[in-house]
Amino acid sequence: MHVYVDYPEEKSERDIMLLVRGEEQPEEAKLNPTQAAPEKLAQQVIFEARKEIHALHMAEAVESYIIALIQATRTPERYDKDLRKWIQIGASPRGTIGLDKCSRAYAWLNGHDFVRPDDVQTIAHDVLRHRLLLSYDAQAEGIKADKVIDRIVELVAVA
Repeated sequence: MHVYVDYPEEKSERDIMLLVRGEEQPEEAKLNPTQAAPEKLAQQVIFEARKEIHALHMAEAVESYIIALIQATRTPERYDKDLRKWIQIGASPRGTIGLDKCSRAYAWLNGHDFVRPDDVQTIAHDVLRHRLLLSYDAQAEGIKADKVIDRIVELVAVA
């Protein structure tokens, strides 16, 4: 994934600074009885979460939608002349796999019982923005991957 992370607010910046400072201290200096240690997740909790995410229902129509989004990056001329002009190389099968896994994880994190098309749409930018190779024309026009993905999501019908 290629997730954009903006600059933090001042309070968050301080928290980051103190967190890193704390990580750099020797273990004995970290012991502070007035401050509770952050709760650590047991390895089994992570494994169970993975199982739940993997088992989350995804309708065949949503699977087809994911594949159609990826195919639109490879055959953009079927959808729009601008897309054809903007995309030099589309997403590989790793894009499909990433969109499947991340859509499942996103749906699970949001308490959904199944993966919905809007889960796929929401996570598509983070998954695909680094998987598209934009053309020289797109770069010259100042077109970014997010705009290309916006256009694909707009044009590809939800099955």
